[in-house]
Amino acid sequence: MNPNRVYESLVDWLRKSWWDLPESDDLIPIIRSRCTPREAELMIGMPFSGRSLEDLSQAKGIDAHALEAELAVLCAKGLVFRSTRGTSVRYRLNDSYFSLLRAPFWAGREDDPGSEFANRINRYFRTGLYDQYAEVPEKGLRVLPINKTIEDPRQILPYEDAINFLAGQREICVATCPCRHRKHLDPEAESCTHSTEVCLHFGSLARYMVDHDMGRPIDGDEAQEILRECAEEGLVHAISNWVDGVDSICNCCSCCCVFFEAYHVLKHSRSLDPSNYVVHVTTETCQGCGLCVKRCPMNALTLESTPQAWNKKGKAAVLDADACIGCGVCAYKCPSESLVLRRRERIVDPPQNPREYTMRYLAYREEAERKKDS
Repeated sequence: MNPNRVYESLVDWLRKSWWDLPESDDLIPIIRSRCTPREAELMIGMPFSGRSLEDLSQAKGIDAHALEAELAVLCAKGLVFRSTRGTSVRYRLNDSYFSLLRAPFWAGREDDPGSEFANRINRYFRTGLYDQYAEVPEKGLRVLPINKTIEDPRQILPYEDAINFLAGQREICVATCPCRHRKHLDPEAESCTHSTEVCLHFGSLARYMVDHDMGRPIDGDEAQEILRECAEEGLVHAISNWVDGVDSICNCCSCCCVFFEAYHVLKHSRSLDPSNYVVHVTTETCQGCGLCVKRCPMNALTLESTPQAWNKKGKAAVLDADACIGCGVCAYKCPSESLVLRRRERIVDPPQNPREYTMRYLAYREEAERKKDS
């Protein structure tokens, strides 16, 4: 098959997963930089759900031992996922969100995938790749509030408690933030100075990443320390947006995170899904220092003159509650402890598992397409 046609066919196949690939002059060059024509041909038709080596060998008409060697290369590139349970080994094709926006950058290397790839992905992100998320009301990550900033810890729901969640994880790894590294590699992008080795991953994803040098294994104590350091830096904890099968906690900055960039640059209606908390300001004790305004990733706080402010400046923090995502980044460093997180009146539970999230996401997209066509 003609090499260009192979890549076009692979794109058509990848579009059958939950994440679409809009047309772009950058699309085929991006795909070409991730795999050879032979590898592309191997991935065409490969299921997005786990299959045994024997099943894939039969479907592809390739000797199992030879196929295993080729799949090992694709796993190392983050294009195919290998999972084990006991003696059972399964392979599945990774969706394009995983293989283009996440896996290439987790290792944090300077030469792989390279500046040209990062530049093309950043341009593709701004010119159509992320438009499909614009009207989806549930994003892939939701805010995980900083425990220390919650006024009444007894109200914490199990899926919002970072400390208890980490205590229950047997396999944890830490990796480079793919969003930050993607900006760092691109000579045309503005990259920040925040810490990069801050993304936490769990379970089978952590095992896969460690096995393929995309992350390093850590224990629960180091994971908690990473969360503490990220809170100090003003990074937002964000967790997989479902209850069962959580595989990631990211620590996001407002300048590089795909969800914050979508909000601030692409003008999506929301960034990360908010937590079930909102900031409350005690105006009478606010010192008017403005630190919370600087730390807020959503520009939800302003410093305004108010009669209730008893400080010398006569100003206090004022909240735009509709913009607040309930992360606690502002309250964490408030010198007068005038800011706390309080439970919202309406509790919104996330989807139960990744499958439910994906079904909701696809339903939202189908509805958006119907409205566009009508």
